[in-house]
Amino acid sequence: MTAVRVIVHGAMGKMGREILATFSRTADFEPVGAVDIVPGPDTLPLPDGKRSVPYSTSLKDLLVHCKADVVVDFSNAAACRAMAPVAAANGLNLVIGTTGLNDNDLKTLEDLSHRYQVGIFAAPNFALGAVVLNHLVHIAARFFDYAEIFEAHHEAKIDSPSGTALGLARAIAREKKFTRPRPETEPVPGTRGGEYNGVSIHSTRMPGRLAQHEVLFGIAGQTLSLRHDTLSRECYMPGIILAAREVEKQRGHLVVGLDKLLGI
Repeated sequence: MTAVRVIVHGAMGKMGREILATFSRTADFEPVGAVDIVPGPDTLPLPDGKRSVPYSTSLKDLLVHCKADVVVDFSNAAACRAMAPVAAANGLNLVIGTTGLNDNDLKTLEDLSHRYQVGIFAAPNFALGAVVLNHLVHIAARFFDYAEIFEAHHEAKIDSPSGTALGLARAIAREKKFTRPRPETEPVPGTRGGEYNGVSIHSTRMPGRLAQHEVLFGIAGQTLSLRHDTLSRECYMPGIILAAREVEKQRGHLVVGLDKLLGI
């Protein structure tokens, strides 16, 4: 079997380094290049120490030095927007884990997949437990009138709420608007959190956290709490590998959400 050639976009971040390490030790994948905004040498040693791959701050420039099948992107929304048209125009499939993308961004990705006949897979969260959480909250939402989301991340998280929290809100409020009590007075504005279709969203950012998402449902006389904790970044790797294997089969299509690949 020919190995899938992978470029990691956002390679110098914590997720990027973990992804490079994972693909380096996965038999049917071959890291062939790395991209990040941070200037550096022309080559980047792989975490296994056995070899190096071409490195650049520009995907367009990198493609002069290597050929690839798929770009795995864990950068930021602005960088992803700039990179995606370059990747698609060069016939590269895309696996996108960058959060902060809006509906217009997804429409652009869909257009790119059609125009260049590449597969594009995007997901706000690649942790299998988080995907199951999203599935469960959609089921539970039918039976409750109140819903609030609490999410906690490390202090370097650049977006708020997280893409996972926003995805949970969309899953919960897909079919109805929830009841959101409003205070008569609010001495400190914003203490009820953000709002999505009647669902309150509360975000915290501080050291010591990786990722945590909890959904609290309420109705007269009872509450239901569903929660997922991310303990280490390795929890994302099985989902990323699955997406990188399957994205070739999606040429001409945009697929959003790991649930589509898990059949839930």
